Amino acid sequence: MTHADLSRKLMLRVFPIPAFRDNYIWSLTAPGSRYAAIVDPGDALPVIRELDARHLEPSAILITHHHGDHVGGIRSLLRRYPDLPVFGPRNEGIAGVTHYLAQGDEVSVPGINAKFSVLEVPGHTLDHIAYHGHGMLFCGDTVFSVGCGRLFEGSAEQMHDSLSRIAALPPDTLVYCAHEYTLDNIGFAKWVEPENVDLRQREAQAFALIDQDRPTVPSTLALELRTNPFLRSQVPSVVQAAERYVGRELPRASAVFAAIRRWKDEDYD
Repeated sequence: MTHADLSRKLMLRVFPIPAFRDNYIWSLTAPGSRYAAIVDPGDALPVIRELDARHLEPSAILITHHHGDHVGGIRSLLRRYPDLPVFGPRNEGIAGVTHYLAQGDEVSVPGINAKFSVLEVPGHTLDHIAYHGHGMLFCGDTVFSVGCGRLFEGSAEQMHDSLSRIAALPPDTLVYCAHEYTLDNIGFAKWVEPENVDLRQREAQAFALIDQDRPTVPSTLALELRTNPFLRSQVPSVVQAAERYVGRELPRASAVFAAIRRWKDEDYD
């Protein structure tokens, strides 16, 4: 599905702004609007260049968590646009946030007539939140295409709970993650489920997109549920792979998730 197709479906235009080596800063605008919301601006310069090229002005910043590649551009953007509202998690260490958010809060994004519900999704960091609405999920580093974020601050149990709540969203939800990790993640997922036909198809599609210099994201939640081992910790083939790796029975899905995450951290990355 192209970005034009997504725009018709959602009545919002979403476009990626590449940053650093593999980050995506997401920008949202509405047909006919001269404003755009910016998600996780780790770097201000590419955001300013893209907005200028599209003749847009930022109307809000949405932050998912405190890591520098997601917040590093806030100060520069606020110097250029001093009245810009900045929405983010309850973490006073994130300089520039004007609206602190928690589970169940609703964000009305000025200028583009968009509303998002806030999900607390600790695991990658303890303060991590995601924004869900209009058939989209902006999830930062919690869910990746065929992967999930490392556990820098939270526990495996916390991340598994966060992923389980994301997995319960409508299957046609478009998952906008913050990094271009698809092919690398597929490599590990094939270790876990080498016979997964959907995974092989996903790999072919990802190679085709990369060959065209196009992002492999967003994906749909339905596709993630068929291919992402970190969302499949209750699936027998994933359970069996995790148990082979640790050499013992794993009675809970959270333990399966923990084993798969440790496997990737220690033996693949």
